[in-house]
Amino acid sequence: MVGWLTLTTPALAEDYTKQFLVGADFSGRVLTDSSFTKANLREINLSRTDLRGVSFFGANLEGANLEGADLRNATLDTARLSRANLANANLEGAFAFNAKFDGAMIDGADFTGVDMRQDVLDALCDRATGQNTTTGRMTRDTLNCY
Repeated sequence: MVGWLTLTTPALAEDYTKQFLVGADFSGRVLTDSSFTKANLREINLSRTDLRGVSFFGANLEGANLEGADLRNATLDTARLSRANLANANLEGAFAFNAKFDGAMIDGADFTGVDMRQDVLDALCDRATGQNTTTGRMTRDTLNCY
């Protein structure tokens, strides 16, 4: 007996470079390898979105909802994530060296292997709590908080 074979069309990478997307709703979408370089994404909804390999270089993500987002291997260098909701987001392997996380909610976020400045890491450790619901890792452990 031959079973049904389901083929899914891969999502094509989108280019949102320098776009003004304040308050837009991209929740639950697959946006792998897309570019939001230097885009204004203030208050955007990216909850439960597949953002693997996405470039947010220099993007304004102030107040963005990234709850449960998959940000593995994303580029967040010089991005502003002030007051962003990163609860249960997976940032494993992301590059966030000059990213700003002032006031960001990181409960349950997974920062495994994220490259960031020591002062930012120290500030995140001061408020790191929770366990990621997907990876099972404790936020403090993924930040190597001591």
